[in-house]
Amino acid sequence: MNDCIFCKIAAGQIPSATVYEDEEFRVILDLNPISEGHALILPKKHFTDITELDAETAAKVLPLAARIGEVMKKALGCTGFNVLQNNGISAGQTVFHFHVHVIPRYEGGPDVVSWKPGKSDPEALKSVAGKLASFL
Repeated sequence: MNDCIFCKIAAGQIPSATVYEDEEFRVILDLNPISEGHALILPKKHFTDITELDAETAAKVLPLAARIGEVMKKALGCTGFNVLQNNGISAGQTVFHFHVHVIPRYEGGPDVVSWKPGKSDPEALKSVAGKLASFL
């Protein structure tokens, strides 16, 4: 897409701190990192979000995220990492080009991804499961 900033970055038209690149992906450091080493995996092919992702790209992105996370542990000394992917405005997506965040986590670092578990009763769970299953 001509106006997509991540398409331009992935194509090398806009400079970035590139960590890794192959024919299908460019991995860059986030300009607004949550922690040191926060990276973004950008497919070179444009997909708005995960619902548009083709099977070939989908099959490659998670192993790449694992590889980047393992490298972060070795190179940066982080003790863990989050793999995060947002879809839609209400989920926090701000750039509408599918991308995956790989966020190094350090002992005593910021609280990046967390929530307090809610409560539900078995009947409510059964109802929601039925609604979802009816569309699959």
